[in-house]
Amino acid sequence: MTADFDLMTPAGSADDRAAQREHRLRRLIGRLPRRLRHVVHWLRRPSSRWVRRPAGISLILGGVLSILPFFGLWMLPLGLLLLAEDVPSLRRAIDHLLDRIERRRPHWFDGGDSGSRT
Repeated sequence: MTADFDLMTPAGSADDRAAQREHRLRRLIGRLPRRLRHVVHWLRRPSSRWVRRPAGISLILGGVLSILPFFGLWMLPLGLLLLAEDVPSLRRAIDHLLDRIERRRPHWFDGGDSGSRT
């Protein structure tokens, strides 16, 4: 019980926060459609850094242009998540965002690998 409490506190060690972030991201990615899930897994690999950075910036710009028909607000958080892989200052913001999402939408973190979206 104590180990679970330590993982849930933001004051845990950097390794604990990184492990918790990775676990949450894997559960959220597991809810994506299969094709998009494979693309996101590929982009998150360390060897994909040369594509991840421009993709993250492009997604953020697309999120800002969400008033246009092709673009959507969904692009903004995905772009930030991709950039957080390479920009340490964004990781803390992503941790806070994931905390907030888990409090408000805990069902998003259930199951995961089923590919179902609710």
